[in-house]
Amino acid sequence: MNNEKQKLSVLIITLNEEQHIQSLLEDIDFADEIIVVDSYSTDKTVSIVESFKNVKLIQNHFVDYTSQRNFALDQAKNSWILFVDADERLTPELKSEIVTAINTENKASAYFIYRIFMFKKSRLHFSGWQTDKIFRLFNKSKCRYNEERKVHEKLIVNGSISTLKNKIIHYSYSSYEDYKSKMYNYGILKANEKFKRGVKPYFLLLLLHPLYTFLYQFIIRFGFLDGSKGAIICYLNAYSVFIRYKELRRITSSRI
Repeated sequence: MNNEKQKLSVLIITLNEEQHIQSLLEDIDFADEIIVVDSYSTDKTVSIVESFKNVKLIQNHFVDYTSQRNFALDQAKNSWILFVDADERLTPELKSEIVTAINTENKASAYFIYRIFMFKKSRLHFSGWQTDKIFRLFNKSKCRYNEERKVHEKLIVNGSISTLKNKIIHYSYSSYEDYKSKMYNYGILKANEKFKRGVKPYFLLLLLHPLYTFLYQFIIRFGFLDGSKGAIICYLNAYSVFIRYKELRRITSSRI
């Protein structure tokens, strides 16, 4: 039996993350390797990263989230990977659980981690985020991101899957305009993904799918219990769906 301590590579993809990156890099000092793959940031992100001597900076042009994550995977020298976004933070309990998980005898190939969504400095309890979980910790020899997905990446796992108990804190919403811009970009990427799959841009979908998204998250997923914060998040998520179909119609008509 191999009792050698497993080493962990923490991977981060960035673009103009000067607001978050320093706190994150200070937060993940338990890693054996830290790699930041930056999409040629124009703010202070690069200089902040370079100030950390234990962090490897690689710049790579951004095409989509999946290809950027797979590129980052190929740079890591260790089998065990922890992907962290710049606006995420790990609690001490989660760090300890991660180290224990990758060194246990009956370890899984990949682990889901639940996320706590922060609206500025307060927690969002509902609005569809209460069950948000994502693959963040996995063995790269058994996992790869599905190249057909351009955003909201899907990890293909060859092996067993488990879920960690402790959660990542996700500081996704810092301002209305910042989050709206993020949702706009997600919509553009999703439109291109759907276009490549041959999805038709029906006008009814442009009208009804955003409305359905808002009502589902605000009512069925209890967004109304988050008050005005829930209304804003549900609206912006619906806005992203609207941009998706608007852009899909534009792409499709330009190719005719």
